[in-house]
Amino acid sequence: MSGKSFIAQLRSKPEKRTELIALQGELKALVHAREPDAIVYELFQSETDADLFQVVATFRDDAAFDHHMQIDFHERLVPSILACVDGDMQLDFYRSLG
Repeated sequence: MSGKSFIAQLRSKPEKRTELIALQGELKALVHAREPDAIVYELFQSETDADLFQVVATFRDDAAFDHHMQIDFHERLVPSILACVDGDMQLDFYRSLG
C-alpha cells in the first residue's frame, strides 16, 4: 500500500506567528521522536509572506496516519495551533506513487 500524505496551508494571525511556529516546532519534534511511521513532517514558511505556512507530512500508510491523528500530543497541540490560524486551514491529501 502506498503512503498517505497531506499538505496543510496555514495563515497565522500576525500577532500569533511566533506562537504558531513554536507549537508546530514542538509537534514536529514529537512526531519525529514518537511516530516511526511518519516518514516526513515538516513546517515551511513562505519567503515572501511571513504569515503563510505549509505543513507537509507523509505517513507509511493509513494506519500510521490514523495513529498520528489520535496520539496524545496531537490532541493537546492542534487546538492551540488552530487558534493561531487566521481563517480556515486548507488541507489536501495525496498518495505517494513511489
